[in-house]
Amino acid sequence: MFICRKIRPLRLNFIRKMYPFNILFSDEHYVAINKPPGILMHRTRISEDNVFVVQLLRDQIGQRVYPVHRLDRATSGVLIFGKNAEASGRLGEQVMDKTVEKKYLTIVRGWVPETGTVNYALDDPDSGRGRLEAITHFVRLGTSEIDHPIGLRHKTARFSLVEAQLETGRRHQIRKHFAHLNYPVIGDKRHGDVKHNSYFRDVFDLHRMFLHGLLLSFKHPYTNEPVSIYAPVDEIFENTLHLLKLHEFCPKTALLTFNH
Repeated sequence: MFICRKIRPLRLNFIRKMYPFNILFSDEHYVAINKPPGILMHRTRISEDNVFVVQLLRDQIGQRVYPVHRLDRATSGVLIFGKNAEASGRLGEQVMDKTVEKKYLTIVRGWVPETGTVNYALDDPDSGRGRLEAITHFVRLGTSEIDHPIGLRHKTARFSLVEAQLETGRRHQIRKHFAHLNYPVIGDKRHGDVKHNSYFRDVFDLHRMFLHGLLLSFKHPYTNEPVSIYAPVDEIFENTLHLLKLHEFCPKTALLTFNH
């Protein structure tokens, strides 16, 4: 049983809802979870949070875990860890070599093109090397228009459900790239549209960012077998797809109801 006495009651209730994590894959070398939105990977000086994915997962499975890659705090989806440093390093090399397939599902403002590639360099504060190559491929899965006048210019609001695939892995890459195209991710507080985010929060009572890590696919470093790990979206994400009339375009592997 998870207990944390230092966390405010509201925060503790939030943690109880998402813990224990949903284990998507596990063997002697790796464990993958469906990360909920709203929780950091690990402790950081810029946050006062008391709980983190690494510590919670360690307590859940009873052993140390070593991150292979990362997801932003607000992003949900597939997140994989090595069960020892060597395993993490081996799979991490595939990530660096761009042989790991990573696909994301996102809801954005407006109607994006049917397909596209964003090749737009981004600052990478982690490396300290300035602007680095950043490439995102995307496919529009569907579009919708709802009778809600968000903003002053239009009587309706348009949305797209998009599958994005990363060729590189810069911080906030998908979020920054779609903002650059003027199709910001709904709920993105840093790079998104303030009017849309406020409307979703105040009218729909939706407070999360709609970006989800759908698929992680790789060759197992120890068995050489192909591994594909899918993570269904959470209930709030799926209900929002219904609300925005995008549900019919969503891959079945992404739907929580389909996977139960």
